[in-house]
Amino acid sequence: MKKIIAICLIALAGCTFQTKHRGYVFPSDLDTVASEIKTTAQLQDKIGAPQVKTIYGDDVWVYYGADENYRGPLPKTYDNKTVLLAWVRGDRVVKTQVLRDADLPDVVIADGETEIPAAIELNALQELFNNIGRFTPAGLGQ
Repeated sequence: MKKIIAICLIALAGCTFQTKHRGYVFPSDLDTVASEIKTTAQLQDKIGAPQVKTIYGDDVWVYYGADENYRGPLPKTYDNKTVLLAWVRGDRVVKTQVLRDADLPDVVIADGETEIPAAIELNALQELFNNIGRFTPAGLGQ
């Protein structure tokens, strides 16, 4: 009986229910806040620095936030996903757009590995001998 109770307690300990917030914590009235923002200074003051700025095409600042849910041995899930896009020209915010769960596409990550063109594959022994002479002993600087 004691063994069964111990096994049940161990199994129950593995079934945690936890939610962690990832990214930005947006205000509850994000749509109204985003519509009132006119300058990059206001945007950084109310939301913060962007996670990403585009480098091609229009200058867009991207903000992302989501809840990561842990449910014991089950795979983690994400909900309350929100993306704020702000089109910036100079120090002015030209346009903002808020995307939520329903607006975002589900991205399925493929199994396997992506092949790298012209990659050299070495076995463990080749890797070992390939690294000889690349590193200096500790304390000798570079």
